[in-house]
Amino acid sequence: MKTDTALKALNALSHEARLAAFRELVQAGPEGLPVGDLRDRLDLPAATLTAQLNILRNAALVHDQREGRVIRVRANYLQMNDLIAYLTENCCSGNAVCEPATMCKPQRKGTSK
Repeated sequence: MKTDTALKALNALSHEARLAAFRELVQAGPEGLPVGDLRDRLDLPAATLTAQLNILRNAALVHDQREGRVIRVRANYLQMNDLIAYLTENCCSGNAVCEPATMCKPQRKGTSK
């Protein structure tokens, strides 16, 4: 991931409503949620949610699909994982134990796993 892409994603997540929406979509799984259901869960006005989703879409953190009269929104797990990898790729300058699906765990100097 390039720095400008990471900054765009981090900026998109730096708002309470957008972060809440993204977290709801991550929790919903690959099926995502209809926009109306997401709006109900977040208790946001439709216009506000639309504006917030547009920012998340622009950062490639979510994507949507029309299903008849319903728009289903899904988290973009690939983009999310790329952002996490970008943030942890040089975790503690190599003085850490970083394993897939775990967080960066810095080691104390003079110790090993």
